[in-house]
Amino acid sequence: MKSLLIAFAMYSKIPVPQVEWDKRSLSWALCCFPAVGVVIGGVLLGWMLLWRELGLEALGAVGALLLPLLLSGAIHLDGFCDTCDALSSHQSRERKLEILKDSHTGAFAIICCCLYLLLFYAAWRETALTDAAVPVLALTPVLSRCLSGLAAVSWHNARGSGLLATFTEPMDGRKARMILLLESAAALAAMVCLCLRGSPLLLAAPAAALLTLLYYRRMAYRQFGGITGDTEGFFLQACECAMVLALALSERIGDFLC
Repeated sequence: MKSLLIAFAMYSKIPVPQVEWDKRSLSWALCCFPAVGVVIGGVLLGWMLLWRELGLEALGAVGALLLPLLLSGAIHLDGFCDTCDALSSHQSRERKLEILKDSHTGAFAIICCCLYLLLFYAAWRETALTDAAVPVLALTPVLSRCLSGLAAVSWHNARGSGLLATFTEPMDGRKARMILLLESAAALAAMVCLCLRGSPLLLAAPAAALLTLLYYRRMAYRQFGGITGDTEGFFLQACECAMVLALALSERIGDFLC
């Protein structure tokens, strides 16, 4: 239970009782990370149903974009911005890692953040909230956190320290990988089943998540020599946007073919 509370305290703005961050509790906190996605996905599901019921248009898309950011405290968007700053510097690997640690926000971070939010808003705006699509979209915060947690416990920490190490060093890596692998498989299987029950074209969403994960590993190792807490945030935000965008495009393709 303490590990679950730590996960919510660290990765969300959802009020939870304060507990001591001892090593035993920290060692399982990342395994509870997907639970944060379950809560965010539930709120997102409720919003989409209200959006559809009230016939909202632009306001509905804005809410779908902002609610996960507000509930997470934008912690992952912060990592996205820092990573964009480092990638845009075209400096050495060591300098890029220094930029990730810099608390100042660079011009490239602001530019990339604006472009990201515009793209994500457009993806939500183009999404048709069909009975088949809504539950798939509600699972996007869950799957992104499962895959992010799995990467965190499986891949090399480029810095060897920092916030990511705070959560990964005390854990039993083998057990954590197994748990997060099972969680990822369960979330992926649930999304695939929902897609198949609705329309095979919706499979573009889980496919986009896996492709983003492959891109993330290649980028992180090539640019930074591994992952960091900031690159984890970059992946999570990119993964969620990619899934919504892929689903919106698949729906449009389906309409065109029909």
